[in-house]
Amino acid sequence: MRPDQDENELIRRIMRGDPAAERALYGAHVDRVYRLAFRMTGDAALAEDLTQDTFIRAFDRLEDFRSDGPFGAWLHRIATSVICSALRKRKRIMDFETARDDLAHLSGTGPDLDPDLSRRLDRAVTQLDDDQRLVLVMHDVEGYTHQEIAAAMGTPVGTAKARLSRARRKLRDLLAGPLRHHDLEAEP
Repeated sequence: MRPDQDENELIRRIMRGDPAAERALYGAHVDRVYRLAFRMTGDAALAEDLTQDTFIRAFDRLEDFRSDGPFGAWLHRIATSVICSALRKRKRIMDFETARDDLAHLSGTGPDLDPDLSRRLDRAVTQLDDDQRLVLVMHDVEGYTHQEIAAAMGTPVGTAKARLSRARRKLRDLLAGPLRHHDLEAEP
């Protein structure tokens, strides 16, 4: 019996609810998936989490596996998808945190900024959704191109441009609204 025939038998047993078969299939591939995750992330704890996520997804989708190809190749595609998604998410979070810190620093320390305007700007920026805030800071504060923003966020360039446009419009509306209201109150 060939190894792929053994794996096909394990898969049939797993689909019938056999936990021993699940452990056997996991044991046959866990090291390879972990090594891939570790090489991609450089983080042992994250690699362990991604290995578990890969197997959870694979076992949840086992009925999609076609036994005409090797299970290892199918599992490798799932692992690659899980790892790349996690890396994109981690990059977006790190970029957002950096941009948020930069914006806070920028808006809070400018010597020429009116303190009231600075507070209103901070409040207005926090009212943007996360994607709008990130694209606004990356483009308008940090000077990233639309292509760089799209790549960092994992979106098409047009989506990044649209988010920037919506962020600017919302920021303008948020800043203009209180100004008009405040100006009306100041009149005799």
